[in-house]
Amino acid sequence: MNQLVDQFLAKTKKWKEEMTLLREIILENKALEEDYKWMHPCYTYNGKNVVLIHGFKEYCAILFHKGALLKDPKGILVQQTENVQSARQLRFTTVQEIKKQRTAIKSYIKEAIEIEKAGKKVELKKTSDYPVPVEFKKRLDKDKILKQAFSALTPGRQKAYLFYFSQAKQSQTREARVEKFVGKILKGLGLED
Repeated sequence: MNQLVDQFLAKTKKWKEEMTLLREIILENKALEEDYKWMHPCYTYNGKNVVLIHGFKEYCAILFHKGALLKDPKGILVQQTENVQSARQLRFTTVQEIKKQRTAIKSYIKEAIEIEKAGKKVELKKTSDYPVPVEFKKRLDKDKILKQAFSALTPGRQKAYLFYFSQAKQSQTREARVEKFVGKILKGLGLED
């Protein structure tokens, strides 16, 4: 057991009992090592992240880092948002829910470890899989320096911009978003930098 996780749980006010039980269930699998990453209890197999415990306003959850590869025979895994490609959660609001699903939780953990042992990877979308909004394409076509700067960004930064620009429903909003971030792109910065 990791002291940082002990401290985390000692300070936790909301979901304390639920997270403590989830920790107990996860640690029943002796293949996992307890760590503390991203300010949350994280469980690894040979140094690879397998499952994380975290709490939100409405629920607490365990997050499987490669949850998209789990079979999910019970249909209980949740994709946090439509943009999350790899991770999946099991969400809980009571200790009773956790106790009721204890067997399923252990089964999902076991499968997640097997996925890690096998070295499986989630096939992530490539930048080319994201549509380039017409408004941004026009701007790139007429501004070679912007086009070079955008091409020099990391794939993750490129995807973030393309997704953000294309989420706007109106052309005028897409154009405004592009204009707002041209300076950041030229500086080699990402959407959130």
